Amino acid sequence: MKTSRREFIKKGSMGTAAIALGGAGLSAASYRRIIGANDRVVFAAVGVNSRGGANINAVLGCTGTRVSHICDVDSRAVAKGIKQVRDMTGSAPGGIEDFRDLIEIKSIDAITVATPDHWHAPMAIMAAKAGKHVYLEKPSSHNVYENEVLIKTSKQTGRMIQMGNQQRSAPTSIEAVDRIRKGDIGKPYFGKAWYANTRGPIGKGKVAPVPDWLNWDLWQGPAPRTEYRDNIVHYNWHWFWRWGTGELLNNATHEVDVCRWALGVDYPGKVSAMGGRLHYDGDDWEFYDTQVVNYQYDDDKLITWEGKSCNGMKPYNMGRGALIQGTEGSMVLHRNGYEMYDLAGELVEKKEESGRSETTGTKGSGSLDVLHMYNFLEAIRRGKWLNSPVYDGAVSVNLCHLGNISQRVGRMIEIDTTTGRVVNDKEAMDLMRRDYEPGWGL
Repeated sequence: MKTSRREFIKKGSMGTAAIALGGAGLSAASYRRIIGANDRVVFAAVGVNSRGGANINAVLGCTGTRVSHICDVDSRAVAKGIKQVRDMTGSAPGGIEDFRDLIEIKSIDAITVATPDHWHAPMAIMAAKAGKHVYLEKPSSHNVYENEVLIKTSKQTGRMIQMGNQQRSAPTSIEAVDRIRKGDIGKPYFGKAWYANTRGPIGKGKVAPVPDWLNWDLWQGPAPRTEYRDNIVHYNWHWFWRWGTGELLNNATHEVDVCRWALGVDYPGKVSAMGGRLHYDGDDWEFYDTQVVNYQYDDDKLITWEGKSCNGMKPYNMGRGALIQGTEGSMVLHRNGYEMYDLAGELVEKKEESGRSETTGTKGSGSLDVLHMYNFLEAIRRGKWLNSPVYDGAVSVNLCHLGNISQRVGRMIEIDTTTGRVVNDKEAMDLMRRDYEPGWGL
């Protein structure tokens, strides 16, 4: 079903207003009076080392939920996840290593996915086909083609797939976007997103025996097989093309999405990127630690992203954020609220989110996780509007994929503004998909 952007914004705003009025804070007794005792949603948490733990907190931070299973290829993570749920609820969930076994369990209604990027779309696709709803951490895919299959699967199965760009459920961000659309900063035309961190080098990995706590074959899953090295698991996979998607997908996805949302745009006509591995040299990091990406829209709007993985100089004293500029002023949006400025750059108004999120740094966890999860639950229970349905979240993800593609081919690329696909450039078009381990293709 095709939905206009105006309708999308309107419904998203209505959904978040409902959350702010009464969602996650209801007592168990009052919650049962509203939804009935049989509306409990049973979850399994897949990938629980970092963001997965935050997802467990978000699920159990909403009433009417249960986490029945923890799934991870790291046996230590399974034990940690089981302990987390037991400490929070008094009841221990089951532990499973193989995701394919997990989705065969009929009692599970929904899963959260916080695995390495190369697993995101394949897991979500398999889960939806098995009848499960999916809360899918960003990015929704490892490449453009996977997003296309993922969206098609969501439509065919009717399963809810919410992408984890939690700021879409922030009441202050929804308010700010609504004010921008009403003309509070005039005609908006420019969005600037940024990210700054102080990541160190990852060294040169050595081939090593696979640890006894890790199923390395299953960790690789759909990715072509390679030997285990000692500088990949559990975080540095982000910086390898085989499994990760670089800082652009790791973090720009959030703020590029906010810019796109605020400006009311989807796919640009042109994408260009420049940068490189400029801060460090000689380690295994394959992506870019310094990168600037430009998105030029046909209706005279522009989005740019500036990523600095290894230099933590913070614009506006924030490690991440989004600036929207218009003909009469500007607005800075972040997960803790927003600030509005006049044309001279003087602060006019400031509004803070009532629940704090960890956004002056770069990790990004907190109350927005619960709000976004609650919105997902309301969509499952009552058919409410998802604040970040995968077909919309995937547009922002694809913008980031296109930035990496432009950087890899070393030139500006042209985009079909309807489909988001590269045109007139075979080398760049070939980068919209990847190779899969035999037997693991979509």
